[in-house]
Amino acid sequence: MLSWLAENLGTVLISAGLIVIVALIIRSIVKNKKAGKSSCGAKCGCSGCALAGKCHGGACSDGHRTDVGSLKNN
Repeated sequence: MLSWLAENLGTVLISAGLIVIVALIIRSIVKNKKAGKSSCGAKCGCSGCALAGKCHGGACSDGHRTDVGSLKNN
């Protein structure tokens, strides 16, 4: 057992480090979700998302348009 651990020490340490990093990322996402923060960092829900106008009707709760089409000059 000790010889296997010694032979694979680098793999074990890198795997443990990756597991810790992924756990911290998941913890951060859950913490932000509970705090009501958006995953994309936008003030208005998914306004930064390319399909925001499609899935939420194109308007935020404050009435501002979020779809790209409303920003184009015709």
